[in-house]
Amino acid sequence: MTWKEEVQEIKKRQEFALKMGGSEGIERQHNRGKLTVRERIQGLVDPGSFNEFMGLMGRATYEKNELQSVLPKGAVEGFCKLDGRKVVLSGGDFTVRGGSGGVGGGLGMELPSNRRAMEWRVPYVRLLDAAGGSVRSFEDIGRTYLPDGNSWSSVDVRLLSQIPVVSAVMGSVAGLPAINACLAHFNLMVKDTSQLFPGGPPVVKASLGYDITKEELGGDQIHTRISGVIDNLAENEADAFEQIRRFLSYLPSNVSELTPRFEIDDDPHRADESLLSAIPRDQRKIYKVRKIIEAIVDKDSFFEIAPLYGRSRITGLARLNGYAVGLMANNPRHKGGSTDAASGKKVIRLLQLCDTFHLPIISLADEPGFMVGLDSEKQGIERAGAALVAMTCESRMPWATVVMGKLYGVAGQCQHRPSGMFRRFAWPSANWGSMHIAGGASAAYRREIESAPDPEKRREEIEAMLNALASPFRTAEATGQDIIDPRETRRHLCEFVEDAQRVLQPQLSEPIPRYMPV
Repeated sequence: MTWKEEVQEIKKRQEFALKMGGSEGIERQHNRGKLTVRERIQGLVDPGSFNEFMGLMGRATYEKNELQSVLPKGAVEGFCKLDGRKVVLSGGDFTVRGGSGGVGGGLGMELPSNRRAMEWRVPYVRLLDAAGGSVRSFEDIGRTYLPDGNSWSSVDVRLLSQIPVVSAVMGSVAGLPAINACLAHFNLMVKDTSQLFPGGPPVVKASLGYDITKEELGGDQIHTRISGVIDNLAENEADAFEQIRRFLSYLPSNVSELTPRFEIDDDPHRADESLLSAIPRDQRKIYKVRKIIEAIVDKDSFFEIAPLYGRSRITGLARLNGYAVGLMANNPRHKGGSTDAASGKKVIRLLQLCDTFHLPIISLADEPGFMVGLDSEKQGIERAGAALVAMTCESRMPWATVVMGKLYGVAGQCQHRPSGMFRRFAWPSANWGSMHIAGGASAAYRREIESAPDPEKRREEIEAMLNALASPFRTAEATGQDIIDPRETRRHLCEFVEDAQRVLQPQLSEPIPRYMPV
């Protein structure tokens, strides 16, 4: 006697799972320009590597104890490999009741995907396409219930300080899945086919009385440019899969490991001639800082994070001589490179990421200071500045700052850390101080200027005197500040990152810093 009949039932139940929510639901998904969850898994993971778990869960119907059908749960979960590395994957299945789940729970429940990622200490990827809770569940269970989802969310919060977490918004996402979109180290959404909100248009209509579309309420224009809730925008689902894989390639599998070094074909001593003239002598002229980044880091290695939000700062991941690093730079093409509340939050996220996963941070600084003005005050620039100061001082990863241009005020102060492995280089184009000489002279010498026979002439004389004192070489005479040939920047930073590895190694056994969404 064998168990052949039962084995056949396993296959039968697996076939029901592969049908997801049925042909009509699959057709609706495709008509919306979206892949099904199983098509997404095939597009993301290494071929043949997906190993599903909890795949038999669902709502079964029987006739005289004979299985007739199974409506699977609204998610597909399993282990897989991305570029050869093990990952836990959870994908929402919108074809099954909008991905709202509502199946199983209680005694005997197997470990969900987030717990498995934590216990296996491997990265966790969410492909979110779910509407959250549904009032239909009240009918199913015969009652309402007290909101107590933190029993699950506490795991998601703990994950942030232990393993890399990525959330991809692949459709209309609401409720708790919308929060899970932000309980991640990196998130993205897909252009034109994904939206994000705690409650969708019907909920808005019932609560506030006005009509609004999904795109107007929570489309990519809102979340990648204005709210900053979403880091990156993918052109399509294939682009989303590529961004997920690329982001994870810069990170270790967990906080107890270092990111593997990549083999590269790029001389660490490469000196790019363009860097000698990258910063214009006329400070009113704008330059392209991304070209400077590309000239310094390993070729084609820069992966930008949140490029459409907080645009006065550029943040991302890169490699130097094959080692993964975090990288940030002031962007003079937006608000003169001044740090505003939005860009400050973006920098804090990067610093937290690097501190948690042992990546050296490289800063290319041309900092005019915190953004001033009424709009900046309304956004709470002082609180944002205080948060950035605190994160800078509390960070521990090796940090190197290259002062390319301006470095003023408290925002400039946030380009320096007084403890740990810190190195600062300056280009001959650098200038610094508590504030800009032009504005500062008008304030500090106001009485002298106003009482002069020719106030404008006197103001120009004072500014000329102060500008002569602003030479970075005068600072170097007194402080030992290293001023380097811009063309040698890559060589210095590659050496710094190489040296950083012996500082990072002991941090693997130190207490894990707590990562909190910002």
